[in-house]
This record gives sequence, C-alpha cells and structure tokens, in this order.
Amino acid sequence: MGLLQLVAKRLGFGLLALFVITVLISLGVEVLPGDLAQSILGQSAAPDTVAALRRELGLDRPLHVRYGEWLFNFLQGDMGTSLANKREISELIGQRLLDTLFLAVAAAVVAVPLALALGVLAALYRETLFDKTISMVTLGFISLPEFLIGYILVALFAVQVNWFPAISNITPDMPFLSQLYASALPVAALTFVVVAHMMRMTRAAIVNLMQSPFIEMAQLKGIAAARIIVHHALPNALSPIINVIVLNLAYLVVGVVVIEVVFVYPGLGQLMVDSVRVRDLPVVQACVLIFGATYILLNLTADILSIIGNPRLRHPK
Repeated sequence: MGLLQLVAKRLGFGLLALFVITVLISLGVEVLPGDLAQSILGQSAAPDTVAALRRELGLDRPLHVRYGEWLFNFLQGDMGTSLANKREISELIGQRLLDTLFLAVAAAVVAVPLALALGVLAALYRETLFDKTISMVTLGFISLPEFLIGYILVALFAVQVNWFPAISNITPDMPFLSQLYASALPVAALTFVVVAHMMRMTRAAIVNLMQSPFIEMAQLKGIAAARIIVHHALPNALSPIINVIVLNLAYLVVGVVVIEVVFVYPGLGQLMVDSVRVRDLPVVQACVLIFGATYILLNLTADILSIIGNPRLRHPK
C-alpha cells in the first residue's frame, strides 16, 4: 500500500508539473516578438492584412481562452491542428516521435553496456593510471555542453575525415542499417554525455561496497578481484546503478532536442524548435507535453526501482 500511495502521489505531482509546464511554455511563446501571422506574411505585410490573418487563425483571442480550449480538447484526446500548415498535430508528431525514440534507444544500447563495463574496470583498477584517465575523460565530457560535443564530432568525422554525414537526414523508408549510419554522430554525441554519469555512478557504488565485510571475507578466501567485483559487488550495487541508468534514459529522451537541432535530425525536438520559430503554439504545447510526460514517468520508474531494491525504503520505520 505504501508503494501504491507513493506512485499515486508522484503521478499527482507529475500531472501538476505538466500543467505548470504547459502554462509557462504558452506564456513564453506568447511574449516572443512577432506571431504566426507575421511569420507567414513577412515583415513587409500591411498591418490590416496581418490583423485579418490573426483573426482567421484565432490569434486575436486572449491567451487564457486559447489555452483553455486547447486543454479541454487535449483532455478529450484531440491534439488539435497545426496553425502553420493546417495538418493534424497527431499526424505531425507520429513519425517524429518514432525517430526521436529510435535515436534515444540507439544511444541507450551503446551507452549502458559501455558505462557498466568502464565502471567495473575503473573499480577493478582503482587508483591506477587507467582509473584516473577514465575519470578525467568522463569528467571532461560531463563539463562540455551537448551542442559543443556535437560540433566537435561534425568537425572531426564529417568534415575532416568524411566518415559520417554531418546532417542526419533519415526517412521512414530507409533500411535499418542506413538509418544507423545516418544517425551515428548524434548517437555518439548522446552516448558521450550520458555514459560519463553512468560510469562514475557504477564505479562509486562498487568502490563503496568493496569496504563491506562480505567483500573482505571474499578477499580473505583468496577469490580473484575481478570475480569479487562481478559476482559479489556488482549485484549488490545494482539499485543505485539502475536508478542512475533510468534517470539518464529520461535525459536521453528529453535531451535530444539540442542534438537534433545540431544535426538537423527529423525528430520531435526539431519539430518543437521549428514550431517555436514560427510561433505555432498548439504544436509546441503537444511536444512539450510528450517530453514532460516521458521525463516524469521515467523519474517515477527510477524512484520505484530504488524503493524495490532498498529494503530500508520499502519498510521505513
């Protein structure tokens, strides 16, 4: 019952957070200079023409009226229609969401095993040159912003050696391997960012457990250090490791926005940025809701896994 209450409480706060996020995004787009009518007609359009198009698009109504109408329709399962091209928003988002998930999943498939392997090796050879080098490199990647890593990869592997395309222009009809090749650089950029967090957490969790009595007993029995870490320390450190992995998966889905813009990747993040540029508020709201809901649900999953893996949290005093 305690776990169910926690889930219900977190879901309630998550719904409240989504509501606040959509309100803030609506206010933010509204205060930006210009609007969709001005973007369509251009800066040289006559004020009367702009005003007429604003009335046709419904932009002359107060923001709270438009937001209330959008929220009411969304709660009934209707995402609405794009003001910029009159297409259904669900149609616009469908393939874009799949492309974003493809990018995030591909990065996770590479990053999670790599982070676990590097974390185990760093713990096995702790305080050695290998451990210090890995720690310095990963700390450097944590410190760099995502867009800078993306531009460095473009400069090195797309411009200098021309191994991969600088623009990740994938289409639904492309073969799977071609999609992987076209998205190699954005996947690498996301991997460099998230693998650092997961690797450092894996190393820290294992090193902390190495001081435990049962680990010391295994060492006294003469068991090899690698076997102790893999068969004894790692299984007992899975709770914090899984927690940080899930949190980084949440970042992968939400943090792809910057990477998609850098590589012109046709995902949901690129659609959101393009919609902000032309002030297409209904599309922006729908994209933000999807990103926000994904982040909140994955964070809730991380909390639940932490409670399940920690008896002290399952049975609080």
